[in-house]
Amino acid sequence: MTTESQRFTVLLVPEYVEHTDATSAQEAAVRSADVEATGETGQTGYPRYAGEGIVADIDPRTRTVEAVLVDGSELDYGLNAIVSP
Repeated sequence: MTTESQRFTVLLVPEYVEHTDATSAQEAAVRSADVEATGETGQTGYPRYAGEGIVADIDPRTRTVEAVLVDGSELDYGLNAIVSP
């Protein structure tokens, strides 16, 4: 049995919002997506999650997005991907 989460909500937020409280991050998100574990491991070594056009390698213990593709492309400058609290 695994204790790792099988689903996360990934928020794409402007850089300046990254370290604010949870409500601010959710309100400032330019896009959000519910992603589910694919059963694969990404090139970062972390589990891969996918859904709604977002593919992300996420460390389930720290809830950190280690790598992300949005609609098949790298994230635009000035945006960060975070896991919703």
